[in-house]
Amino acid sequence: MGERTTLKKSLKAHWVWAIALGSSIGWGAFVSPIDWMSTAGPVGVILGFLIGAVLMMVIAVSYGFLIKSFPVSGGEFAYSYISLGRTHAFISGWFLTLGYICIVALNASAFALMFKFVFPALIENLHLYQVAGWDVYGMEIIIASVALGLFGFLNIRGTGLTGRMQFIFCSVMILSIVVITFMVGAQPGAGLSNVQPFFPAETTAFAAIISIVAIAPWAYVGFDNVPQAAEEFHFSSKKAFMLIILAILFAAVLYSFMVIATAMAQPWQGLAEQGAAWGTGVAIQELLGTMGLVLLVTALTMGVFTGLNGFIISSSRLLFAMSRAKIIPEAFSKLHPKHETPYVGIIFTVIVSMFAPWFGREALLWVVDMSSIGVTIAYFYTCFTAFSLFKMKKDASFNEEIHVVAPGKKAVAVLGMIASITFLALLLIPGSPAFLGIESRIALVAWIALGFIFYFAKRTEFNKIPKEQLNYLILGSKKIVAKNRKVES
Repeated sequence: MGERTTLKKSLKAHWVWAIALGSSIGWGAFVSPIDWMSTAGPVGVILGFLIGAVLMMVIAVSYGFLIKSFPVSGGEFAYSYISLGRTHAFISGWFLTLGYICIVALNASAFALMFKFVFPALIENLHLYQVAGWDVYGMEIIIASVALGLFGFLNIRGTGLTGRMQFIFCSVMILSIVVITFMVGAQPGAGLSNVQPFFPAETTAFAAIISIVAIAPWAYVGFDNVPQAAEEFHFSSKKAFMLIILAILFAAVLYSFMVIATAMAQPWQGLAEQGAAWGTGVAIQELLGTMGLVLLVTALTMGVFTGLNGFIISSSRLLFAMSRAKIIPEAFSKLHPKHETPYVGIIFTVIVSMFAPWFGREALLWVVDMSSIGVTIAYFYTCFTAFSLFKMKKDASFNEEIHVVAPGKKAVAVLGMIASITFLALLLIPGSPAFLGIESRIALVAWIALGFIFYFAKRTEFNKIPKEQLNYLILGSKKIVAKNRKVES
């Protein structure tokens, strides 16, 4: 059958928590508050994120159970295989790969955007062209590429190094956000009076809140990096659920703090009307001066670094798991001879992400909006798998290796599926406050078409692998899920 390649167990619990939190709080928390408030108002944004966090926690119940039961790289890819078989495993992995790599690319471009705000003369001296109204500069591309290359190199060096860095970056980010919020609140002329009106006049409170709830899969994507790293846990996988819950909770609070700090700095409607490239940066700098801007830049830098680091880890582990299952070329499952990391997947993620800054930020945002679909699909697969493994009672189909009698958790898994379908509906149904733009829909169709081509090119080879061998390659066991009649699609 051949020996199954496995990853080294080197990640500590607080590092994994930092991977989840740092991946959730990326560039958006610091760059997008003005855009969010112009859509939903300060209170609408905060309520939307809090409701979104609760829905993510419901989904996290399924993740916690599956990580504990199947601590392997691949996460949702492996879970889809358990419940629905090979084809669905490919679909889940295909969409997740896109989502993860897009977020790596967007964090890199956000890092360059920060330089553009702080050092405009440095960035704006190599103008190349425009894409969708966005000026593309050579220095922007260089800065984004250097950041990607650096984190690719560090990830090849091993998760011991990157895990430790992730925790340090997260700690600095949290401290910076808290200090900024309290400094803004203490300034004369700033305060909660600037937060009013709570919602935009041109929309209802309900529509405002729903428009933010709809982006929760994107805002909190990152907690699902935990299952991608499960094979490398240097602690009991039973802790995974609590680490995910803590990460989502901290993320909700930090998002809320950045929205409150931006809104308190000066009336938010005026900020929205200015149309500045970085409205939060303008508000904080005008109120707190250089010190405030330094703190904000520090927080943004840490947020970008944690996002880059976390999603490079997840992308490479997902590619590693898919390669180990022989869905994609076997090169992706090769380990570095010295550092024992899936270096081909890391290099691939970095190189693909390096193309993104050449297309301009607006074009990249279309793809990222579309990638929210892929993440939500992965959430659904996870909840469905948990639902299929939780049983109301022991019956004829009960398999001691994979099933658990847990009626309550089965109900929660149903709620998770409903939440996932709701997110998809908000993104795909015309007239919804969060309906994808035409550019994002075109990108989605293109990615689906590419997936069809890739799948049918590999389908014959993939389907020839015996079920027992595939169980072993994906899950590390020859017998597990063999008795589950739903495995073969």
